[in-house]
Amino acid sequence: MDLDAATEFVRDHHRAVLSTTRRDGSPQMSPVTVGVDAEGRLLISTRLTAYKVGHVERDATVRLCVLPDDFFGPWVQITGTAEIVRLPAAMELLVGYYRDISGEHPDWDDYRAAMVRDQRCILRVTPTAAGPDRSG
Repeated sequence: MDLDAATEFVRDHHRAVLSTTRRDGSPQMSPVTVGVDAEGRLLISTRLTAYKVGHVERDATVRLCVLPDDFFGPWVQITGTAEIVRLPAAMELLVGYYRDISGEHPDWDDYRAAMVRDQRCILRVTPTAAGPDRSG
């Protein structure tokens, strides 16, 4: 599957399962909400204290299975390289992420304070491969 087509799918479908790699090499999977930035990178908001952040620090290769809201139907799998964007640099990414997925927040000052309080960061994923290339 073409990376641009996979990224376009994510613009309209935000539910995904993120797979990172534990220290022992086994997968760790987390349900996440995913958005797309202007450069076509995938954005995931998480807490700095989450296991997935530690896994990405050790091994930046991640995989996402992006699903429709109904669960059944078209889906994509994307492999990519993740980077961790921490506050304060992450703040405007977090605002854009929220707007992209949920629209306007009723109180942006409160939202920003919550991001600091919750120790939020952004996992920014540069896609390197996507599929499926065929159905079976």
